[in-house]
Amino acid sequence: MISGHWSPGLRNLQHVFYGPGCVEKHLLGILKTSSSKVFIVTGTSLATRTPLVQQLEQLLGDHHAGTFSEVRQHGPLEDVDKAVAAILSQGEGVDTILSLGGGSPIDTAKVISLRVSETRGKFLTHLTIPTTLSAAECTSGGGYTRSDGVKVGFRKPEMGVSVIFYDSYYARYTPKDLWLSTAMRAMDHAVECMYHPHSTEVPWKALSQWVVRELFECLPLARDSHPNDENVNTRLMLAAYASSGLKGDNLPGGMGLSHSLGHALGSPYGIPHGITSCMTLGKVVKLKAFESPVNAGQIARLSESTGGSRTGDNFSDAIAVGDRILELVQSLNLNIGTLSDRGVSKDEVPIIMQRALGGITKGPLYDQVKDLIQSLF
Repeated sequence: MISGHWSPGLRNLQHVFYGPGCVEKHLLGILKTSSSKVFIVTGTSLATRTPLVQQLEQLLGDHHAGTFSEVRQHGPLEDVDKAVAAILSQGEGVDTILSLGGGSPIDTAKVISLRVSETRGKFLTHLTIPTTLSAAECTSGGGYTRSDGVKVGFRKPEMGVSVIFYDSYYARYTPKDLWLSTAMRAMDHAVECMYHPHSTEVPWKALSQWVVRELFECLPLARDSHPNDENVNTRLMLAAYASSGLKGDNLPGGMGLSHSLGHALGSPYGIPHGITSCMTLGKVVKLKAFESPVNAGQIARLSESTGGSRTGDNFSDAIAVGDRILELVQSLNLNIGTLSDRGVSKDEVPIIMQRALGGITKGPLYDQVKDLIQSLF
């Protein structure tokens, strides 16, 4: 019997703009006041290898309060502290933070806003211009990486983004491998919702089937055309938003096993989350199909979205979905490599297991996940 409950959790989000040039058209018009001061948070590559940061600063004009362009992958705590200090040094003037880039600047900006609120008593208004497809802008959670490589996460409704600009002009400078691999992170969101025990039929599972179809259609096109096809880029951005933007607040705990493995492999070993999704998602889907008939039935619903058709055998259909995801990743010609290629030792397997599975130390799932991790070397 179909039943469920969706808690929208859209308390902060006010606008989603999309299409080429939407930043220039709408940014100044959505600032809180005529005297708002905006602090930009981004990474070194965008600041030094593209004209985007300079263009933003010029567009903001007198509204520009400063730029922190030192956010590194996975958002180290040191970067958060430096940016917070720069904002607080300006007194009460800064009321808005604008993140430009992928998941690291976006999540770091959320934590910066949280830290500023601890001093001032109110959060900054968060605007974002994503340049990857990781969908970090879709959640009210963020975090930083400790010196030991472990990610520390926070989640508060006030940390959520207020305005998203999906401007394909800003994706022109995103390297193709990064663009395609972060799209697989969006695929990870969409696929794992199908077997999450608390995901809802509407809107999330319905949207996820559309997202998977869009990604399977658009990723090969982007492989051959990026960054020149503005329409494909916009479609991918909207698919990334739909993969996570409307899941709601009623999902306790993490997303799923592929995400858990991604967190266990990502910041501790410096592997981008898009790459971890490329490594794990197809294999996790097949593992989940073996885990239970319920999982297999949910995964099988993605048959048409992944370019296949239903046979009536849910298990076989689910395995085929996993295989088609693996084939899609292979067709994108990404430099994924193995865990060994990325400097991870096989001696780390027990640590990865503990991070991914928490308190599970034995049983069929433990053995299956161990085999999956070992296959990544």
